Amino acid sequence: MYRLFIVLFFGILFISCDSDVDAGEFVVGSDNLSVTNKVILIDTATVEVSTINFDSLKTSGQSRILLGNYDDPIFGKVKSDSYFQLTSSAYNLQTTSSDTEGANYVFDSIRMVLVPDKYYYSDTTKVQSISIHRLLQKVKPNTEDDSFYNNSSLNYDAASIGTASFKPMPNRQDTVFVKMDAVFGDALFQKLKKREITTEDEFIEYFKGLVIRSVSENSSCVMGFKTTGSLQLFYSKKVSESGTSLLKEFTIDDVSKQFNRISLDRTGTILKDLPGTTERLSSDLTENKSFIQSGTGLACRIDFPNIKELKYITEKGTIVDAKLIIRPVNNTYSKTYPLADSLSIYVADKLNRIKGTLNSASGYPIYAVLNKAEDEFDENIGYSIPLGAFLYNEMIKQSDSKSALILTIPNIFNGVNRLVLGNQKNAGNKIQLKIYYISY
Repeated sequence: MYRLFIVLFFGILFISCDSDVDAGEFVVGSDNLSVTNKVILIDTATVEVSTINFDSLKTSGQSRILLGNYDDPIFGKVKSDSYFQLTSSAYNLQTTSSDTEGANYVFDSIRMVLVPDKYYYSDTTKVQSISIHRLLQKVKPNTEDDSFYNNSSLNYDAASIGTASFKPMPNRQDTVFVKMDAVFGDALFQKLKKREITTEDEFIEYFKGLVIRSVSENSSCVMGFKTTGSLQLFYSKKVSESGTSLLKEFTIDDVSKQFNRISLDRTGTILKDLPGTTERLSSDLTENKSFIQSGTGLACRIDFPNIKELKYITEKGTIVDAKLIIRPVNNTYSKTYPLADSLSIYVADKLNRIKGTLNSASGYPIYAVLNKAEDEFDENIGYSIPLGAFLYNEMIKQSDSKSALILTIPNIFNGVNRLVLGNQKNAGNKIQLKIYYISY
């Protein structure tokens, strides 16, 4: 089981070098050396593209409560619920001047406070509805790595202790206040008032945590909230001249004890037959398209199966540069589904196991950068990836093993952004590979 993402498969099938390459001049050298060699530009290599599915992505420790659901016309039904543990700095009521003063405190109300962090995806014009439930299990992973993933879950009470409906306005950062059940609040208050809870362990044993579920039937948005939100318990004295409530807050002190369960129902979609983690779904079987989606495990895989054949083009020669341009499919992106500014690139083996990031010669990660230059038919919009060093190393590799590239959106662990890319057979949005090969 590989805890990461999904794969798209690009197959490059090299055709003839006689009629399918261009000859030209290429200058190699430095300030002190300039050697003119004959260069071959190979731009008709076939690239294999596919989609893969990583079965689990780490969503704990991401410092984002991700809530909402929407029906994506291409990917299916997307949903995110959030689980977390709450604690407090102290488990007593406000410091009093005498031991008997606490007896005069009475419960007023309790509420959940959610503060948007400006992240949202899809349509924010519809009402969002959430329901809060009490956990029946401690927020403790049952895995060896002390993490929670997009497919993790915990048992919770079916009875809701708080609901709210609101229209998302993430850019305004309007705080969402959820009125909580008074019976639940008073019971917690009494535990503190009677000093039946005095430590964090006692508190967690009694109150294991919360899950906030998206329950909107017509929602069309997923949005993020800060983990600095809180559960606020208000209480006051029975007889008080000011009538002012006192406050006890419970917060997410440990972000590793908060995670998002992000699901994708692909029933009836072009991705309904997506295979397991170690396999891939060829873009030839998905209308010449490949798919990426953060949070759910979908990623694009690119393969170069015949790259080693390049060393037989001439007796002496080498790859000096290469660039891959992969294009988003027209009419699959919009203001509702915006394009990511860049894509993360990983190197993987044949079983989709990640070896590391694609790095430059200086050791820094390489990103696929979006060209936003607009034209009448959006033909210039695409992601550009420099691949000279990678393809050279693949060409001279002595073993039979081959490495592939995995493309993901950078917010893969704490968002639901998605992208549709074309393969070489896609009529309007073909992937393009240019390899510069020098003979000497």
